[in-house]
Amino acid sequence: MATTKQREAAKRNVKKAQAGARSKQTLKHLDSSTRTALGKEANAVRKGESPTRADLEREARRLDIKGRSKMGKDELKRAVARAKRSS
Repeated sequence: MATTKQREAAKRNVKKAQAGARSKQTLKHLDSSTRTALGKEANAVRKGESPTRADLEREARRLDIKGRSKMGKDELKRAVARAKRSS
């Protein structure tokens, strides 16, 4: 369990990261095909057509997939699909 001091530090770190992303406008500097792909993925999640990373991690935990916390969303999708096929 995290202490109050640790939670406050984590909140500060998140706020700093968000401010940095806003000031750098990192999405603006991506090439258009990457921006388009990110937009399509986000739209699919909003519509409920694609699972969120949290959904995938929950499923991976249920399937007892090793290394799930270090995986990105696409890796989790593949690992969950592989685990479901082999079950």
